[in-house]
Amino acid sequence: MEPVSVLIPNWNGRARLVSLLSRLRGQTLTPAQIVVADDGSTDGSAEAAASLGAEVVQLREHAGFAAAVNAGLTRCRHEWVALLNNDVTPEADWLERLVRAAEANGAWFACGKLLSESDPRRLDGTFDLVCRGATAWRAGSGRLDGPDWDQARAIAFAGFTAILLRRELFEKTGPLDERFGSYLEDVEFCLRCAVRGIRGLYVPQARGRHAGSATLGRWSAATVRLIARNQLLLVAKHYPADWKRRYGRAVLAAQLLWGALALRRGAFAAWIRGKQEGMKMFDSIRASSVQREPGLLEAVLNEGERQILEIQGTTGWDAYWRLYFLLAGAPPARQR
Repeated sequence: MEPVSVLIPNWNGRARLVSLLSRLRGQTLTPAQIVVADDGSTDGSAEAAASLGAEVVQLREHAGFAAAVNAGLTRCRHEWVALLNNDVTPEADWLERLVRAAEANGAWFACGKLLSESDPRRLDGTFDLVCRGATAWRAGSGRLDGPDWDQARAIAFAGFTAILLRRELFEKTGPLDERFGSYLEDVEFCLRCAVRGIRGLYVPQARGRHAGSATLGRWSAATVRLIARNQLLLVAKHYPADWKRRYGRAVLAAQLLWGALALRRGAFAAWIRGKQEGMKMFDSIRASSVQREPGLLEAVLNEGERQILEIQGTTGWDAYWRLYFLLAGAPPARQR
């Protein structure tokens, strides 16, 4: 197996970071290099990481997940890079299973199964899927774990919470878009890969536990604002000139339904602020984007929706997706 660099972005997560660094020493495939990209922490994280033998890249001020990852990648020396959030607890064979599976299948990237830290019977998530409305689903999130989630499969999207990637991917498609800051920056990166035909692998035997938005909180005002903003930035950067005709109905349905979720969680004001920020940034993002053949994006989004329909139908319907497909309509059937 090829050697692996492990990259950990961190912002004021000293205790979690120290715990993760200690656990990485027990991996059955020893990381050849550990890099901590410290995103302007003020809690002594960088000093603690250096004392435990990690190479530390320090950002002068807090700039977000995407900037931290990009800075850390400049220090990674090996072809495989394992990206881990500081609130992930990987099982001892997590890294080895991902590398073996990715190399055996010629995959560009690979992710495993994450269970909830607070309730290990339930999934934190697996791989990602994206709909025409520019919202994403971490497949299985909140569901009870079971056989439905134990089948390896080719995937187009994976969260950067815990993922193995070939460093060459960033040379082919460019770095993470730092304008996204945190949240959906991984979806945007994978979308760039997907329209180029680049695919990865879901490896359910590579397992770990995830605390889930430990830094900001899953439904905190900051989290909701950033996600709401970045949903619009996805449209601005990737959707074609006639996107309102092609996807307007789906985008409206997906965004309003997500706003309803924010309202239910007491974060509607943050959702509004995020949409306002997204609309202010929309034209500048669009002006700097590279519009590709619309059929490439359409194929990726339609396939994602077909998979959402399939998995929801097999494992049980979430109200969000039931209402989304009722309002947006189903994607066209796969061509035979």
